[in-house]
Amino acid sequence: MEKMIFRTITMPNEIDLVLEKIENFSGVRLPLEYIRQSKTVGVFLQDRLVACYILVTKPNFRSLLFVPDKLKLTNNFFNRDQYEMMEVNGLWIGPALKKPSMQVKVWMHLILDIFSCKKKYVLLMHDSRNKSMERFLDMANPEKLYAGSPLPMAGESTHKNIQVSYTTRWSIVLNIPKYLLELHRRQVRASKFDREHAYTSALKNAGAELA
Repeated sequence: MEKMIFRTITMPNEIDLVLEKIENFSGVRLPLEYIRQSKTVGVFLQDRLVACYILVTKPNFRSLLFVPDKLKLTNNFFNRDQYEMMEVNGLWIGPALKKPSMQVKVWMHLILDIFSCKKKYVLLMHDSRNKSMERFLDMANPEKLYAGSPLPMAGESTHKNIQVSYTTRWSIVLNIPKYLLELHRRQVRASKFDREHAYTSALKNAGAELA
């Protein structure tokens, strides 16, 4: 199996590449200053970027900027110390990681990084175009804070609809069996697809020989 390399992104050309990948799947260009102040992890396969994620460990958190002020006044979560929080953004797993076991390696590395940050709460933002974050949310089982149209931010492209939620780092760790179950399910589906594809190819080849 090809070796996956996990590396913190710091070089300007690699930062631009990450921003481009995120924009391609989300339709939103993250501010350069935002990513510079965050920890950005890139996953490489044969020197090619195939996945990435961004960890933000101190305020101001981008996900909370999109939540209406009225909601912030009525939800007790927003009274908590933001220095006890962190944010996960820009989770992208590219099509080059076709094997479920390779995709789960990204999730597990992300979980380890989250736990190592030692923050109590983990903020998560998701829009319908980001299927990688959607899978992560399904397994992390977070509490929803807001779902709907985001507040507009001057001069920036933004999502049409978002979901902002939170969980805890311990909750993510304790849900690791869900990640392993997801791995098993995806491996079963992949194996079934391979068998069906091989069977279909054999029929086509047999038909070609008889023609």
